[in-house]
Amino acid sequence: MQSAQAAMARGRGARPRGKGGLRRAISFLGRHRRSTMMAYGALVIATLAQLAVPQLVQRMIETITKGFTANTILKLPTLAQPLAAAGSGTTVEQLRLDQSGAESALVIAALVIVAFAVMRGLFSFVQSYMAEKTSQGIAFDFRNDIFSKIQRLSFSYYDRNQTGQLMIRATDDVEKVRLFIAQGLVLAAQAFLLLGVTLLILLFTNWRLTLAIIWILPVAFVLFAIFGALSTPLFIQVQMRLSKLNTVLQENLAGIKVVKAFAREKYEQKRFDEAVDSLFHQQVKVSRTFAFLFPLVFLIAQIGQGVILYFGGRQIMDGSLTLGSYQSFSLYLIYVFFPVGQLGFIISLMAQASASADRIFEILDAKSEVTDKPNAPSLPPIQGTVEFREVSFRYFGSSDPVLNHVSFTAEPGQTIALLGATGSGKTTIINLIPRFYDVSEGQVLIDGKAVPDVTLQSLREQIGIVLQETTLFSGTIRDNIAFGRPNASMEEVIDAAKAAAAHDFIMSFPEGYNTPVGERGTTLSGGQKQRIAIARALLLNPRLLILDDSTSSVDLVTEYKIQKALDRLMKGRTSFVIAQRISTVVNADQILVLDKGRLVAKGKHEELLETSEIYADIYHSQLVGDVEVDESALTQGEAQ
Repeated sequence: MQSAQAAMARGRGARPRGKGGLRRAISFLGRHRRSTMMAYGALVIATLAQLAVPQLVQRMIETITKGFTANTILKLPTLAQPLAAAGSGTTVEQLRLDQSGAESALVIAALVIVAFAVMRGLFSFVQSYMAEKTSQGIAFDFRNDIFSKIQRLSFSYYDRNQTGQLMIRATDDVEKVRLFIAQGLVLAAQAFLLLGVTLLILLFTNWRLTLAIIWILPVAFVLFAIFGALSTPLFIQVQMRLSKLNTVLQENLAGIKVVKAFAREKYEQKRFDEAVDSLFHQQVKVSRTFAFLFPLVFLIAQIGQGVILYFGGRQIMDGSLTLGSYQSFSLYLIYVFFPVGQLGFIISLMAQASASADRIFEILDAKSEVTDKPNAPSLPPIQGTVEFREVSFRYFGSSDPVLNHVSFTAEPGQTIALLGATGSGKTTIINLIPRFYDVSEGQVLIDGKAVPDVTLQSLREQIGIVLQETTLFSGTIRDNIAFGRPNASMEEVIDAAKAAAAHDFIMSFPEGYNTPVGERGTTLSGGQKQRIAIARALLLNPRLLILDDSTSSVDLVTEYKIQKALDRLMKGRTSFVIAQRISTVVNADQILVLDKGRLVAKGKHEELLETSEIYADIYHSQLVGDVEVDESALTQGEAQ
């Protein structure tokens, strides 16, 4: 027995707040080790090639300087050359060597620089390609995991979450995380590698000059930490408002016929404008934050440049720093400030990805209230006995029971008709049989086995269901009929369609069973969609059949045809039928009369007319008017 409190506790755990979502998202790199290692291996090689360039430039400048000095001195009179050479700290022989080797040294240095540039370009391409491939693979994993989780979540989860909210997490939120892994994470690795190695080179090259600018780094990191903490909540709000916008759009498109029928276009436009306006203002707030950050970063970098110009100039003037060494130091300094500048972009991507990753893991961490027990056995082929024992049910967050201590037994092969006013609990009863929800109290048993004690798949595979709201999928009519048995033969599909009185109208289409049904079956009438849904259930050849007001959208003649086919097919099957017409009630083996969640009467038609005032009222006020029409339908049906 499951208490309402336990159910509510599970419900509260259905949407846990993601913690460390971005860290968990990055751990998905472990699923793509090869491409990840190739991406970051190529990144290391490309970065090292980049770091070698300032050294080569320094040598080129020193070669040019030596060549210029040699040419100048060797043009002097022969007697003056040794004195001038000694003043420059060299000899005439060395000057001649410098002069003769200057051009070849320049060519070699230039070729080496080009070679390093080519190597850097090649490995940068490998790094970019493999990083993109890895990120797309992770996005693929996320979307599959989200879709798989959505398939397994219980109905109560969808009662509490809007479709548009779920869709935006599988699309835009996943893309935000993917973009960070493809770009932000790679840039961060490159920035820290470039920054770390560059600082080591600078310290070994000129530690005094390095100490003059190293204070800038902690200042920059503190600023980025502050902006990261401030921007993450802003991006969470952006995604929430984007989800709201997507929900408004999805609802409008799904209900466009209702919108037009009630001339509510202006109202819907206002709703959409409000959602767009809310998103716009939040994105402007984010942009304002980062519009302040980036100039601040560049200001810090410019201050650093000014400090280097001052202290570096003093060292050149006192002779402790050569022009080549200063130029090399300046190039390496770019490798310090460039990663610092990149960190602003990285923080932006990281804040967006962090907000989105938390939202993704809210779905992946959601707990389904209806799950298989550990090592639950499969339900063997059923005979069709269905028993409710003192069943009570409350929806999540509600203290009022929808069903209140309902008990009955349906024997194999019986047809059970459910009657009652709207909200009496009819649909809830048929939702509890296949475990769309779990009972709050009591038990539902099939062939003496409690439904939570067997696997969901083995339970639902043996139940044919036609819901009140008919749902068809994009594809052909054949695909929709064979939805539960994709490998069914064409003959079996046709037999099911004939049993559901759908074959004739299907064959009236030029493409027959290959006719596309359109999105949500928009190319078919309500009655046609319902007959296809009935055929879909019948193709399973179930021992247990559930029809939730399944003939509500068909005319009486068609209903008669369907009913005659169902009468034959329901023999030997236990059938639960919710119907509003007399034809499916008077012939039922057992009628359950519900009122405000309680089972107030049960029995056959004649018996209930005499013993149940509620049933008699329903019969005379809602059903008896159909008798004459049903008789005429019967006559037409027999004639056909």
